[in-house]
Amino acid sequence: MIEIIFEDEALLVINKPSGLLSIADGYDRSLPHIQTLLEPEFGKLWMVHRLDKDTSGILILARSAKAHKYLNDQFSNREVQKQYFCLVFGNFPSTLIINSALKINIGHQHRTVIDTSTGKPASTDFSLLDHFSATSSLIAMPHTGYTHQIRAHLLFAGFPILCDPVYYSKQSQDYSLNLPLKRVALHAQKIIIRHPISQKLLTFSAEIPQDLADTIEAFK
Repeated sequence: MIEIIFEDEALLVINKPSGLLSIADGYDRSLPHIQTLLEPEFGKLWMVHRLDKDTSGILILARSAKAHKYLNDQFSNREVQKQYFCLVFGNFPSTLIINSALKINIGHQHRTVIDTSTGKPASTDFSLLDHFSATSSLIAMPHTGYTHQIRAHLLFAGFPILCDPVYYSKQSQDYSLNLPLKRVALHAQKIIIRHPISQKLLTFSAEIPQDLADTIEAFK
């Protein structure tokens, strides 16, 4: 069941569950993804942005080609404000700004890596929410929107996201193996966009899902 946060003639905003593809799988196109599940009910939908399969949270779809272009322009011009919740390994500082350039789609795992010579400028602000014994909860606010930006920036800073199968340290991997959580601890919590028709600023948010909430309680 996919939670519908908002719908009108231009937009469909959902709370994507972890484990569901945003777009068709490149190797197995028979796997279910957002459009195959929602279009039978809502009609033709256009993807505006994506979340990784294991990342949960706010996802916006357009319901017309015109709305799609308007929203795409907002993302391209970096006018959209996004906020993510994550759990990381280590004792995170109160705030941290990472402005390290990124190069995407590297190697067979299609990793995003720090590359100060040929990478594209990328910036993410981080703020601490809480400390636990060996982990921290925080908010990430990316100002650019590159694939795996938050995950790559946090690994570079020495605070990999828990249960991340690609961007991890030996310590974070060992610690994550003992957790009941079985997916990357990243959730798209809030997004602010301008409506394609009314042009009013809209804020959408999605509560932290139960698996992450249970993990936090276990840390406490």
